[in-house]
Amino acid sequence: MSKPCIICVAITGSLPRKENNPAVPITVSEQVESTQAAFEAGASIVHAHVRNDDETPSSDPEKFARLKEGLEKHCPGMIIQFSTGGRSGAGKERGGMIALKPDMASLSVGSNNFPTRVYENPPDLVDWLASEMRTHHVKPEIEAFDLSHIHQAAAMNRDGRIPGKLYVQFVMGVKNAMPVDRDVFDYYIKTVERLAPDAEWCAAGIGQHQFTLNEWCISLGGHTRTGLEDNIRLDRDTLAPSNAALVKRAADLCDTYERPVATWQQAREILGLPLKAA
Repeated sequence: MSKPCIICVAITGSLPRKENNPAVPITVSEQVESTQAAFEAGASIVHAHVRNDDETPSSDPEKFARLKEGLEKHCPGMIIQFSTGGRSGAGKERGGMIALKPDMASLSVGSNNFPTRVYENPPDLVDWLASEMRTHHVKPEIEAFDLSHIHQAAAMNRDGRIPGKLYVQFVMGVKNAMPVDRDVFDYYIKTVERLAPDAEWCAAGIGQHQFTLNEWCISLGGHTRTGLEDNIRLDRDTLAPSNAALVKRAADLCDTYERPVATWQQAREILGLPLKAA
């Protein structure tokens, strides 16, 4: 199998560092440094949140702007993807950074349960976020927590609310949402291929399931996501020392399955994004 595999690194989670892994980057400068190392290890997309001074998630466009500036300087050509998820704000403030024109932004097109709350994505907010992405030429990454989200994304693609080639990420292993189930995973792929034949797909496995999803994706010709946002361990007993270590682990899997790791140029070509001078 020779199709290049795009590795996305999700650099920081939502838990305070003291309750997570000391390696999780919190400040903008830490995030830039961690992403640069991950970029050099093979990641071609960075999925990013920003934090307040007390380490809580933030929707501050100024911090996103400083992060984008640092990433463009130190990781030239890397695809910058900002999160519009519900952890960093409510309502339209979740999309306040889209006007900064990152290459991509995450888009959840439906609601689902999280461990202790409902992750709300009402139709009017989904439509507004998609509209902002169209206005600012930002490519959505569909975060599919449920089969219905794949169907909704395909419908939005057909009617023009999400233009161009879809990029769909299956999110599996969130407590109270879709578990890591191989039959479901295979059906997700089948559904994407049926509803949007030209789409690209990837997956994120949460916690202990990250490596499992990395292997499923890479072995079946998809793309994959890794990083300290989703998982803080290299194995059951060892904290991951960095985002770069998790990227290297995914890159090693690519070698095992004879998949080249996509360069940033190849990743942009696969996703239909414009090239940028390195």
